[in-house]
This record gives sequence, structure tokens and C-alpha cells, in this order.
Amino acid sequence: MSDSKNAGATTSVRRVDVEGEGSTNPTIPAAMEYDYTNFYFGAGDDPFALLEPFDEWYSQVEPAGYYLYELPLHTAPGTRVDIKDTKTGEMRRGLINFASYNYLGLSYRPEVKEAIKEATDVYGGGSSGSPILSGTTALHRAFAEEMAAFKGTEAAILFPTGYSANVGTIAGLMRSGDLIVADQFAHASIVDGMILSKAKSRFFRHNRADDLDRKLSGFDGKKLVIVEGVYSMDGDVPPLAELIEVCRKHGARLMIDEAHSAFVFGPTGKGVAEDQGVEDEIDIHLGTFSKSLGGQGGYVAGPQRLINYLRGFSRSRFFSCALSPVVVAGLRKALELASKEPELRTKLWENVATMQKLLTDAGVPQGDSTSHVIPIMVRDDARIFMIGEELMREGIFINPVRYPAVGKHKSRFRMSISAAHTRADLEEGAEKIAKVLGRYGLCQ
Repeated sequence: MSDSKNAGATTSVRRVDVEGEGSTNPTIPAAMEYDYTNFYFGAGDDPFALLEPFDEWYSQVEPAGYYLYELPLHTAPGTRVDIKDTKTGEMRRGLINFASYNYLGLSYRPEVKEAIKEATDVYGGGSSGSPILSGTTALHRAFAEEMAAFKGTEAAILFPTGYSANVGTIAGLMRSGDLIVADQFAHASIVDGMILSKAKSRFFRHNRADDLDRKLSGFDGKKLVIVEGVYSMDGDVPPLAELIEVCRKHGARLMIDEAHSAFVFGPTGKGVAEDQGVEDEIDIHLGTFSKSLGGQGGYVAGPQRLINYLRGFSRSRFFSCALSPVVVAGLRKALELASKEPELRTKLWENVATMQKLLTDAGVPQGDSTSHVIPIMVRDDARIFMIGEELMREGIFINPVRYPAVGKHKSRFRMSISAAHTRADLEEGAEKIAKVLGRYGLCQ
């Protein structure tokens, strides 16, 4: 490849073989030194000008590791999965699954599947309409009311995805001339909502209330602060009481995205805000159904007047097809099970403690997670794909994460723990992970 940092835009990609001519590591193609960011901007007048150099680059990096993304599953996202290895064409069966969210193991529960089947008989496959027109069914209305009751708010509103919930809420509420301040590790959907709102955007240092104070200082006007319940790449949680104090000092509203924390944190599973005893001091509660409930969609819960406003101004909901009623039926049953079976949360946290100890005892480098999301730190952007490939062939399904999803030289595997994992799953998984990482000198 060219040495230009914008190589994809202006030059062709120099093809190298797997031996990696000119590479700093003889087993890694030189093309792996580049990533998607090198092909973001392009010169010239043709929007397609980037496509050919991108394809030249991708044809080299896909077989070298990028193929590990979008591997097709042939089973439900349970604790053991069958996956098609697109590089070799082999079907890899019975891999221990540490990649899927499904934190409570609800997506494939018989009760959930039966609710989906019954709804299919009544409603068919899809909503066939926007929520404001023909897409709202009795199931949607009932589930929104159940979510409001669960979160302890006046009302709730459903979105097609968690991404659309963030984009629609932020851009629907904030305007040009307003100020939005988000944690520096905020999810891409939050960032995109900030961009679409056209408000002034700032980021404060991760979980630093003092820096949030500085970012809010000196601004007169509408202010919104956005944090997450569990940060999806690090697994840590925010110091909500400190952040709330700063928000009140500056007259800012606070929104929390509990995508990874709702239904698993807190005495009744409401989330990190409940766990820290501040749920009544949060202005906007937002989350997803694709994580702990194992389904699809997103929600916002809060005052009735907020929900009324978002119905008219959340464009990502207003102009999207409503959630499929069969999905909603499954979610309603999943919420019922999560509420009636607190032992699922107990089992999840037992599994988290077990896995953290197993990994620690084996010397596997971890981040500072305090949740069911455990980052296994590799800090080697090129070799992480090689390690991921070996893990898959040892029987582990876990996702490699590298820049730009995380900072450069902060590559990792993101491990998701489920209440459905058995002790045997955890022990075998930890043993195999330690064995593979040990080959690369990564175990302490």
C-alpha cells in the first residue's frame, strides 16, 4: 500500500502476499497496518472513486482476519453455537459463545418462542406501517405501558432499534445553538444523534465529573448530558451521583443509555440508575431490547410530556416501520420472565465472578470491568485477528475489536457473559483462552 495516510482516496493499493513484504511482522500482511479510516475521505468528483482502492485493500485484509466479522451463525445465540468458517468453508460446531449479548439467555426460551408463534398466527410477520400510521398494534401499546411501569416512569415509547432510539431522541430534542456533552466513550449512535441535532457538541473525559463541570461551564442555553449505564467496550459504569450533581449545578438535563445494563443491574433489574439509587434523578431513560431481553428494538422512558414530544419529533421513529408485532410479543414475554425470575440476575453475577476469577488465575489480561462485559486486553492491532482465528479453531466464539471501535493499540476481545453459561462452559472457555493467549506471550 502507499504510505499516504489517505491512500485509499488518491492511490492504488500495493498488493502484498501473506508473507508481508515490508511489514514489521513477517506473518502479517502490510495492508493490516491500514483500516477503514484510511478510506473515509477521497479526492475528485466521483463518489465511487474510493470503491476500487477500498476493494483492493479489503481483498488482502479479509482473508487475513477481517473475515472473522459477520460469520454466519446456524443456531440460536445460545451458550454453544454452530458457525460457518467463511475462510475454510468448514462448519464449526459447538463453539462456546462469548460473543452474543443475550445476557439472561431469554431469546430462545420456550415461553418466548411460543409467544412469538402465537403472535404470528394473529398478526403475521411485520407491522407494515409507521408507528404513527398503521404500524401500532395492541401489542405495541401494551408493551410500552409495561415498560413504563417497569422503569417507574409516566410513559415510554418504542423504537425500531436502540440506534434509532438514540438518534431520534437526541436529534428530536436538541437544536442548533444548544449544547450536548457526552462521555468520550459514548456509543456511535449517541455521536450520530449529536451530529444530526446540529447542536454544539463536546465530550468530557470518561467518567470524570470534574471535566464535565468544565465542559458545561460558561454556556448559557439548553444543555443535555449523555452517559451510558455500562460502557460496551470497557464494561465499567458511571459515577451517577457525581454527574447528577454537576448537571444540577449547570441546569443541564441528564440522559442515560442503559443498553447493556437495563434488566440486569439493580434490585429489580431496572438498571445502573436503580443500582446506584438515583433512578428518580435521571431525566431520560433510554435502552435497547437486543441485549438482556434477547430481542430487538429500543425504548425511551420518562415524563409523559417528553414522550408526547418525541412522538412528533423523533424522525428515526416517525419515518420507520414499527417493530414487528411478533418481536414485540417475544419481548413482552422476555420482560415478564426477567421480572418474575430474579434468579436469572443472580446466576449472571455468579457467572461473572467465576469467569473473572478464572481469567485472573490464568493471568489473562483484563480491563477494569465491573459488569458482564469483560474486555480481554490484547493491545496489538495487527495480531488480534490471528489470535481470534486460533480461538475460533480451539472452539471459542468471541469478537475481536480494534481501531476505530477502540483507540489505537487498545485492541481487545469483548467477552459477554450470560446467565445461561454453565460452570463447565466458563472453565473450558477460560482454559482455551489462556492457552491461546499464552502462545503469544500475553498471559501474565
